[in-house]
Amino acid sequence: MTSRNLTSAEEDVLDEIEDGEIDFLRLQFTDILGTVKNVSVPARQAEKAFTEGIYFDGSSIEGFVRIQESDMRLVPDPDTFAVLPWRQREDGASARMICDVYNTSTGEPFEGDPRNVLKGAIERANEMGYEVNFAPEPEFFMFEEDEEGRATTDTADHGGYFDLAPKDLASDVRRDIIYGLEDMGFEIEASHHEVARGQYEINFEYDDALSTADNVATFRTVVRAIAAEHDLHATFMPKPIPKINGSGMHTHMSLLTEDGENAFHDEDDEFNLSETAHSYLAGILEHAPAITAVANPTVNSYKRLVPGYEAPVYVAWSDRNRSALVRKPAARVPAASRIELRSPDPSCNPYLAFAVMIHAGLDGIERDLECPDPVRENIYEFDEQKRDEYGIETLPSNLGEAVDALEEDEVIYEALGEHVAPKFVEAKSQEFEEYLVDVSEWEIDRYLEHY
Repeated sequence: MTSRNLTSAEEDVLDEIEDGEIDFLRLQFTDILGTVKNVSVPARQAEKAFTEGIYFDGSSIEGFVRIQESDMRLVPDPDTFAVLPWRQREDGASARMICDVYNTSTGEPFEGDPRNVLKGAIERANEMGYEVNFAPEPEFFMFEEDEEGRATTDTADHGGYFDLAPKDLASDVRRDIIYGLEDMGFEIEASHHEVARGQYEINFEYDDALSTADNVATFRTVVRAIAAEHDLHATFMPKPIPKINGSGMHTHMSLLTEDGENAFHDEDDEFNLSETAHSYLAGILEHAPAITAVANPTVNSYKRLVPGYEAPVYVAWSDRNRSALVRKPAARVPAASRIELRSPDPSCNPYLAFAVMIHAGLDGIERDLECPDPVRENIYEFDEQKRDEYGIETLPSNLGEAVDALEEDEVIYEALGEHVAPKFVEAKSQEFEEYLVDVSEWEIDRYLEHY
């Protein structure tokens, strides 16, 4: 491959590397399951990374390629350059850049790269005249480590929703996490203790879909790294402790028109939602079962999606209560009109999750789907007969059902692409099959001596 001239953004990064005395670069990407991977190179290789890319073996990455077609190339996005706050030393520091993955045989973006899948969804929105904005609310737990440094499920505090110290003993850790995120360019909006003990939420500002997905991947890395510095283990596992609330990642989204106006806002509508917003929302509701496979991708995800623990399981929307799958939050100004999908959890691959949400909503717009009436009552209190009267369906109750729904939904399956969709289904079907044949401690405790 022939090298090329540097862009101004790339030259700015080289200047920052020199001025900041950066020693190493972590070139970051994700596999299909959302696990962050990185290739570490000396900072002096930055120019080569920009102009030629950095080669790696893709066959060792989950769901990427077969051994006979393993050569992949990482091309860093200069807009994602950030110094790692936990890797700064007196004699130098480390920085990271998020990369796009390219196929070396064709020179084209690799269709199995989750970031590329999201770019495809964004391109579809752009072609329809929209820019997509997202704002997630990722929740997580922090647990103490044992003497050997392994994670336990002993929480770092016994605080509750919005509690202050001393109950919230991890507030200092959360403060350091926020400082670290801000050092990496995050605009933090709020931080608080969540409902469950040892559970926290840190919210960052609305941004375009790609930047937000990058931020989610970065957020999980920063939270884990800084928690570890305090001898704590941070986890984004949806339900690490039974019989208490799990961790979600409520996701706010809206569309902007080409002139920067909020396409979701209409002052004359009862709910201040435009026809575009109603159709987008209808698309989300119609494709919700298939979206669940991607937005709630683990066996453990479905331990959270059960009635009684504030997680949405009913396919409906509301402008007043949080028992519905989709909520229309109050907006003080037109620019803030949006919808909130409350089912996703932070174990998901943000690139794939955002991609299927976008495709679902755009499908609703293209087909001019009619949005059902909002449900303003508490759906958690409905019995089955009343839910039937309202036409309210439930989300898949386990990963197997969700994968089935994904395979049956042409729009969402195709949104993942010809490479990712079958690989994702294969991986998740295997995960569910392994779960089905396993025997849990609960079963041993309940049945071993009784029978």
